[in-house]
Amino acid sequence: MSAREAAARAQMSRFIMSIMPFADAASTDLPLARLFRLSLFQVSVGITLVLLGGTLNRVMAIELGIPVSIIAVAMALPLVAAPARALIGHKSDTHRSYLGWRRVPYIWFGALIQFGGLAVMPFSLLLISEGLAGKAVYGEVGMTLAFLMVGFGLHTVQTAGLALATDIAPPEKRPRVVAMLYTMLIVGMFVGAIVIGRLLSDFSTLRLIQVLQGSALVTITLTCIAIWKQEPRRRDIQPGGQPKEPFRAALKALRQQKGLDRLLVALAVGTAAFGMQDVLLEPYGGSVLHMGVGSTTLLTALFATGSLVGYFISARLMGRGGNPYVVAGIGLMLGLPGFAAVIMAAPFASVAVFSAGTAMIGLGSGLFAVSMLIAAMAMVSDGRGGLALGAWSAVQAMALGLAVAVGGFLRDGVMGLADAGWLGSAFQSPASGYSIVYLVEILLVFGALACLGPLVKPRRVEPRAAPPARFGLADLPN
Repeated sequence: MSAREAAARAQMSRFIMSIMPFADAASTDLPLARLFRLSLFQVSVGITLVLLGGTLNRVMAIELGIPVSIIAVAMALPLVAAPARALIGHKSDTHRSYLGWRRVPYIWFGALIQFGGLAVMPFSLLLISEGLAGKAVYGEVGMTLAFLMVGFGLHTVQTAGLALATDIAPPEKRPRVVAMLYTMLIVGMFVGAIVIGRLLSDFSTLRLIQVLQGSALVTITLTCIAIWKQEPRRRDIQPGGQPKEPFRAALKALRQQKGLDRLLVALAVGTAAFGMQDVLLEPYGGSVLHMGVGSTTLLTALFATGSLVGYFISARLMGRGGNPYVVAGIGLMLGLPGFAAVIMAAPFASVAVFSAGTAMIGLGSGLFAVSMLIAAMAMVSDGRGGLALGAWSAVQAMALGLAVAVGGFLRDGVMGLADAGWLGSAFQSPASGYSIVYLVEILLVFGALACLGPLVKPRRVEPRAAPPARFGLADLPN
């Protein structure tokens, strides 16, 4: 090869690297190919989230005829394990192993638990849908166990996986690395929603079993590929090392941060405002607008796209020194026309209005979630960023789980009263129960804005650090 050809090839290589997303996150010790392989565990988490939060609630409500209240409880069950994320991260930090690994054992066993939950889930759902006397209880027990297993495995994989990424990435590259992993989570949700929607476009119970068990196999395969030869084995973390700070002591120190309690309250109310409709989005499209399984599953991809756009807008605003509380408030305000559009989609019988509202809700949710996380991480000192992320995730998960359950029971309660004639002829519509839930979400948005208001301080009152040359997040949620 001549010198001219070598120079042209090198120039082309530099051009390709410059236009590739997150190419600047790579380093000599962590090349881009290895980084993309590591991010596959986030793709597997995204696929699982699509199944839990999108496809299954529609299938259980419409095709299998399971009451929405039971579905809401089932959807909330995976979130029961989320408050333990701080403890999981703390345990993986202090894990002692003769193999010299800290993160890999947690990722591996979390993937196995998630695989088992997805594998047994379709059979328990079919038992419930058949409604046979004496067998439904076995289906309910199996469904509870399956959703709990998937939730615990999912949160364990993601917590330990993000910790592994921060371990192997150079300190100056960690913000971009974890930001890339979060983006791959959204990509996994987007791709998973499209593929699963296509597979279930011609719905049958056999196809549902095949999709769920195939997803179980895909997720554990992606996770195994992601962690293969990623964590170096270390002799200094074998059993018998020096004691670490107790979990309770670290948690007590974290609570002393000024303003953190109000921030977490605002986070809880805002998360409930955006999350109450999670279990109702696809059933709304199916029962009110008569959309097919494949079409309603694509709503999850639309919501994920809106969230991803919200993430990039928030990144741009934060990079210019924006106030995270103001950006979070903007996200809340964007939720108002989104919820209104979903409500108005029923009288107009418009799928386009419904889709536009869904995308706007996703955009507002992305702005709110990322901005609130940045604000929480800015309050933390003494190297307790992981614990702060765990507290953030715990509050978010508990608020989301409670909101999902309340939303399902509220919808069923309103529909029950309407069918009994207690609410008059105006509520004799399949959309009435859903509309009440979305109205409650609008009220919660105003409540979150009220909680957020005292935290907004102008720069002359509370100076902020100058924005970095390139934006990146040290830690990001699921």
